Amino acid sequence: MNDSVSVLILAHNKAAYTRRTLDALLRSSLRPFQVVLVDNGSTDETPTVFAAFKAKAKAENLAVETLAFKENLGAIVARNRGMERMTGAYWVFLDNDVSVRTRGWLEKLRAVLLGDPKAGVVGPKLIYPLPPHDIQCAGAAVTPGGQVEFCGRGRPRTDPAFAKPRDCQTLISACWMMPAAVAKNVGPLDERFSPVQFEDIDYCYRIREAGYVCRYEPGVEMYHFENVTTGRTGTLNYPYLTVKNGLKFKEKWKHRFSKENGPPDKDWKWAQIPTVKLEDVPGDLPAFD
Repeated sequence: MNDSVSVLILAHNKAAYTRRTLDALLRSSLRPFQVVLVDNGSTDETPTVFAAFKAKAKAENLAVETLAFKENLGAIVARNRGMERMTGAYWVFLDNDVSVRTRGWLEKLRAVLLGDPKAGVVGPKLIYPLPPHDIQCAGAAVTPGGQVEFCGRGRPRTDPAFAKPRDCQTLISACWMMPAAVAKNVGPLDERFSPVQFEDIDYCYRIREAGYVCRYEPGVEMYHFENVTTGRTGTLNYPYLTVKNGLKFKEKWKHRFSKENGPPDKDWKWAQIPTVKLEDVPGDLPAFD
């Protein structure tokens, strides 16, 4: 049985974050696996960071492929191009602001997919990198009016309400795994959402439309700085894109989410949590078996 894994990481500048993500990736217990690194028009030290990781990875029995674009194609187009290079039976999206906390994360996420043929994508518990490591996203939900909620956002990491695996309406692509067969069946990310925002929520709905479920797996925890891959790119008007693509998502999927048992619109709120920057987290983030 082919159970190989490919991990896709996209970077546009922010080399220091990418370096931390790649160094932490080496703590993963699975060997071997493929890493596809996409440099989306970086003008900083990202190429050097990629080259250094490639040298380290060779000694770690990891296959690394790099893809570089002269200009920033937008996260969606660049990810689609990167997906074309993935050779594993299981495909992982990993943002360059995510660090490994659970060493066996790849095996555990893959086990969820192997254990249930209806599982089309699985995501971990994303937590903030500063103690006490509160939850950033424990799966996501959509209200009947189309508002996206990050489940558990700001709650304690050990909150029992987010300690059990469950199916959810959607996930965010900062970190998830899906069978390659499902991804190939669903097709590439929808470039109507370019350059970024809501393409991952849309993709989960496309996966569900194809007859699969989205699964949240709290047994895997990953640190997430949040909004580094896209939200801190100076040339993007992130709030504008959020509104613009949110409207596209609502128009496309209202026939589904308006009839689902999502959280009530009257209860929807976005917890205002201070941004954590790289310099706020000196040293390595601990990883656990």
